[in-house]
Amino acid sequence: MFDFFKGFGVTFGTMFKKVVTEEYPENFPPAAPRYHGRHQLNRHPDGLEKCVGCELCAWACPADAIYVEGGDNTEEERYSPGERYGAIYQINYLRCIGCGLCIEACPTRSLTMTNFYELADDNRQDLIYTKEQLLAPLLPGMEQPPHPMRLGDNEQDYYVQGPVLARKGAENDPVGEQVK
Repeated sequence: MFDFFKGFGVTFGTMFKKVVTEEYPENFPPAAPRYHGRHQLNRHPDGLEKCVGCELCAWACPADAIYVEGGDNTEEERYSPGERYGAIYQINYLRCIGCGLCIEACPTRSLTMTNFYELADDNRQDLIYTKEQLLAPLLPGMEQPPHPMRLGDNEQDYYVQGPVLARKGAENDPVGEQVK
């Protein structure tokens, strides 16, 4: 008997509250800063791709949503600083569960997730994103690959920034003191 009145109490309590309506398409609400949305393939400061085509992200994906096919770099056509690059890269957002395991598996920090969350579409084929759609845009000072390495002579110059002392805060680092 009292459960009946409890139910009406909840109903009457919400009837007199102010209704909050979001004008979604017109007023785009920002996502939380750490929200994991659409993936992005990042670039080095000279424009070369960070992806080396190792396929670890595809292996880590529990939904089998990522397809990567590596290609070999040549001196004439260089897309990344390493020996290989991601020649074909696809993410199927019909399968992706947004878990972020692919981000954790990436050894070069090439793959990250942005705050963009509008991924709905009425065409299934449009939800399979290709490498061109996932690549970060070129910023000022970047050059469209393929081009030679600009930040150094070899692959280590892109990933290792000098000795351990080059790290921020290395002056208080006991490992850095051993390198001196």
